[in-house]
Amino acid sequence: MTMVGKWIEAITGSLEQKKQYRADMARIAALPEPHRTAARAMHRYLMSCSGVTDGDTLTTMVTDLADLWERAAIDGTPVRAIVGDDPADFTESFARAYGGKEWQDKERTRLTTAIDAAAGDGGEVRDE
Repeated sequence: MTMVGKWIEAITGSLEQKKQYRADMARIAALPEPHRTAARAMHRYLMSCSGVTDGDTLTTMVTDLADLWERAAIDGTPVRAIVGDDPADFTESFARAYGGKEWQDKERTRLTTAIDAAAGDGGEVRDE
């Protein structure tokens, strides 16, 4: 990879990850109905609610999402047989299986640091 390529990747993220993501999204777009609609809905929910920020984890998650719905379509598995009665719970469980970095991790660290600083020596802050 050239110096320019490394610089661009440092700014925008891995080009291989982007290629994989696009390929997986094309696989989802090619699914028959109703699996396509279900996969797109899960993808939308995962992107807004999973909190995953790590590119490798996100790429793996989307690949597995495409695999799940392709297999369901091939087998003729009904959508409800996959997601059950609570699609949000199913999708959140799906996301938890990946355990990558989440945006909340930064905020948890920031909160802990602020509380540690407020407490001084590790003791409780007292309102006197």
